[in-house]
Amino acid sequence: MLTTPISPVADRFRPKVPAPLREPMGLFAFLKAARANPITTWMEDHFRAPVVAGDGAMGRITVVSDPDLIRYLFVENAKNYRKDDLQRRVLAPGLGNGLLTAEDEEWRLQRRTLAPIFSVRNVASFTDPMNGAGARIARRLRRRDGKRVDVALEMTRVTLDVLERTIFTQGLPSDPDALGRAITRFLEAVGPIDPLDVFGFPSFVPRIGRLRARPAIRFFAEIVDALIDRRRTLMQKGEAPQDLLTLLLAAQDPETGKGLTDLEVKANIVTFIAAGHETTAVALTWALYCLSQDEAARDRLEREVDAAATESGHFALDALPFTKAVIEETMRLFPPVPFLSRQARADDRIGRIKIPRGSIVMVAPYVLHRHATLWEDPAAFMPERFLGEARAEIPRFAYLPFGAGPRICIGQSFSVQEAVIVLAHLVHAMRFSLPADHPPVTPLHRVTLRPEHGLRMDAQARY
Repeated sequence: MLTTPISPVADRFRPKVPAPLREPMGLFAFLKAARANPITTWMEDHFRAPVVAGDGAMGRITVVSDPDLIRYLFVENAKNYRKDDLQRRVLAPGLGNGLLTAEDEEWRLQRRTLAPIFSVRNVASFTDPMNGAGARIARRLRRRDGKRVDVALEMTRVTLDVLERTIFTQGLPSDPDALGRAITRFLEAVGPIDPLDVFGFPSFVPRIGRLRARPAIRFFAEIVDALIDRRRTLMQKGEAPQDLLTLLLAAQDPETGKGLTDLEVKANIVTFIAAGHETTAVALTWALYCLSQDEAARDRLEREVDAAATESGHFALDALPFTKAVIEETMRLFPPVPFLSRQARADDRIGRIKIPRGSIVMVAPYVLHRHATLWEDPAAFMPERFLGEARAEIPRFAYLPFGAGPRICIGQSFSVQEAVIVLAHLVHAMRFSLPADHPPVTPLHRVTLRPEHGLRMDAQARY
């Protein structure tokens, strides 16, 4: 438990989420709940105990919420744990065998090759295009002053705008709204857990979700093929912009000099478009919701961004500590990726718990970030947790919105920088409020965590 006092918590905003279960579900009830919304299947013990192990529909599962044991799992003995088969069966048909789903030497080659693309220097160079995207969405929403807006859709638009000016500076060969809809359809189709995957049926047995995802997958393939063809033509002419797409096509493993195959390039482009855009979009969506319910946090944030805005209207990351804290606290309560799972290659032991070969070990940021032993008033929205001494006291492996260890999200710094800058523009220009007739805003797990009924808010220009 953190010891640095933060602030009185009695009146803080506590987002509505499914209540943890007191008793375990039966098999069919579990499968039904897991398919509808997996976060409804967590039990009270998961939020209180450092390790919970048991046998269920998916075999032996050990849920780990102790920071030291997580370090062991993700860092010290990471070689013994691979991405489990369920994750690969769900994501690989749409995302291919890119960095998110590849394993072993194939993954290491891709990681070494792509790491320079996301260097601190490269990511810092994207500040201007991110500010440009933030300014454009602020201008667009000003024109909607006094109107109701689909916040989730607008966050999709702005994050795709960022991608078009950093990774794909020649633009995407598709209407961004159509691409956003395709990403949503893909996640909604593959997100529900299929009992056939739970019970390990062969991949050739049709899954309803995968069949529904096929149009979106074909759409991704067409976009990626068009992007690559257009860019390679420019590269041959020596006219290609030095953005992430060019760097990806020209990238070489620093150890071997080997480049990525066409399939690996395509898989990683789809991953950057779908996963890279989605995590930032949902973080911004949840941040605007939390701020609409916490007047004190919203007022403090408005004061910060008003003071930090330059004459050009751009924002510098180091001038926005509370804005960053809001993003970090939002991702604590609503981690874009709610759980991380691994499968043991060999028998092991985590603390005093035996881990049989082939069993699943899970670290669930959604659980970890709300764990009673790790956080003061874990259900409350308190950005101050991520400022000063309070931030320094958070154990390294107690907060994992981007994972940890060798497989930590390669785009972590890109995503945080993007989210902070865009949020600053939004809060500087607009104030969002939740309509009284809006359906309950609760998280729905569909690969990422999204508001179950979307998020439509009233937008009002601040000046």
